[in-house]
Amino acid sequence: MNWSIRTRLHLGASLVMLTFFCLAGVAVQNVYSEHLRQSHYARLQSTVYMLIAITELGTQGQLQLPAGIGEPQLAVPSSGLYAQIDNPERQERWQSPSSIQIGAFPAPALSTGQWQQQEITHQGQQYLSTAYQVRWVIGREGAEQKAQTLRFIVLEDTQRFSAQLGRFQTALWGWLGAAALCLLLAQALLLRWGLLPLQKLERELAAIEQGEQTQVAGSYPREIAPLAARLNRLVEQEHARQQRYREALGDLAHSLKTPLAILRADVNDEELRSHVKEQVSRMDHIVQHQLSRAALRGEATLAAPLSLKPVAERLIATMQKVHAARQLQFTLVCADELQWPLDEGDAFEIIGNVLDNAGKWARTEVQLQLSASRSELKISVADDGAGFVDTTAPLQRGIRLDERVAGHGIGLSVVADIVQAYQGRIELGRSALGGASVTLLLPDPR
Repeated sequence: MNWSIRTRLHLGASLVMLTFFCLAGVAVQNVYSEHLRQSHYARLQSTVYMLIAITELGTQGQLQLPAGIGEPQLAVPSSGLYAQIDNPERQERWQSPSSIQIGAFPAPALSTGQWQQQEITHQGQQYLSTAYQVRWVIGREGAEQKAQTLRFIVLEDTQRFSAQLGRFQTALWGWLGAAALCLLLAQALLLRWGLLPLQKLERELAAIEQGEQTQVAGSYPREIAPLAARLNRLVEQEHARQQRYREALGDLAHSLKTPLAILRADVNDEELRSHVKEQVSRMDHIVQHQLSRAALRGEATLAAPLSLKPVAERLIATMQKVHAARQLQFTLVCADELQWPLDEGDAFEIIGNVLDNAGKWARTEVQLQLSASRSELKISVADDGAGFVDTTAPLQRGIRLDERVAGHGIGLSVVADIVQAYQGRIELGRSALGGASVTLLLPDPR
């Protein structure tokens, strides 16, 4: 499902937060429920101690309790708190006035000195029960004494416990729900604020598409600033590419005028065939050059790094075949791991053109060297030919330094166009071999 970033973040954070609140709520509720239950059992236990304190046995072992009981709830019928004292040896049972309507309680199996706290069901009603059994000694010290077992049982209706727990649950989940709602609202506002730079970038791109501005001009956080910079470079490259197409098509139309005029003038000439062959060859070369210039890839900002040694090795193998008749020696200096973000077609074009030019002028040797620093790729081609007399003329389109050497005078101009598209530069000079040196310097586009 192709959800937006905002929806994914909001939904993911909401699920995590709601899960946390639910788990925290259940944990707090369970802890409070157990604490509340233990506090009720502690109250029932204190009631048992009170009953033990006021209970007496007669000389015959019969139960004797005062008319007034210290706990008021035990004196009110159906108050929710009930007490019972069992004297099993005399088959005697005492019940508090509050328990008249609910009858006798079930007698648990106990050992002397043992406490039993549990939740029981009596006559379809749930109760919290606390029971305790003691061994009661009858008679004065020094005289004949007897001991008998007494069992104390105190019950409490769970309605009060359930009501307290229900009020706590209502308050707990109410506050948790309110907190979750506030946090969801705060989260939505934070996400909106955090994604504002992306919305701003989207608006700027839309303005660029509509021609209202030429580049991304806003100030962005450091996470988005590199993206904005690269988008600007892509926009600049696209504008430069369009400009090259326009210029190339204009140049192409202008360049074809002269050959076509010659063809028209030579229609009835006896040497028509030779002129046609010459001019068609010229037009074909002009078309290839102008289309190559128009289709320059330009700076490969987002391109994957290209391994340059295989490219150089293929080009040198080709040059050795081209210049096999002259037995030129081509040498390569390049690290195996050298890579650079460069379009493969552009790499073949610039290195191949420079190598071909060097091969035409060299006497015996041409050397190709590729190296790179952190910020710049260096491509250097050196030969042992005559060298450059003028270091600016070779970069001008159509100028040939020596008519005796085959070519059209546009090889280095094509290289210059490509290098310029990569915002690089060309340096011409004299090589250590004694001839010309052509150095291409391409900056890192990243």
